[in-house]
Amino acid sequence: MTTGHTQTVKSRGEDVKNFLTRQRARIDPQIYGFSRQNRRVSGLRREELAQLAAVSVSWYTWLEQGRDISISPAALQRIGKVLQLSVTEQEYLEALVFGNAH
Repeated sequence: MTTGHTQTVKSRGEDVKNFLTRQRARIDPQIYGFSRQNRRVSGLRREELAQLAAVSVSWYTWLEQGRDISISPAALQRIGKVLQLSVTEQEYLEALVFGNAH
């Protein structure tokens, strides 16, 4: 990764957390072949999203918690795809993470 294509998330952590948590909760796990049974919350688990987006569970958890991590646009695109974000939602997520608000 080059520094021009990564950004830390810390300053917008709470907004990132709220957005990702809300989006994850609205996804039916069955569309990806996961059971709905034995869930404490609705939607995809962090572990499932991480697996589907090809990122580590720890890394995704840190992103969702708003920790000071680096992220590539490609990884953020994969997360958006798993979350089935609209173009507008993906742009919003990118603005939150990379700070390039429109």
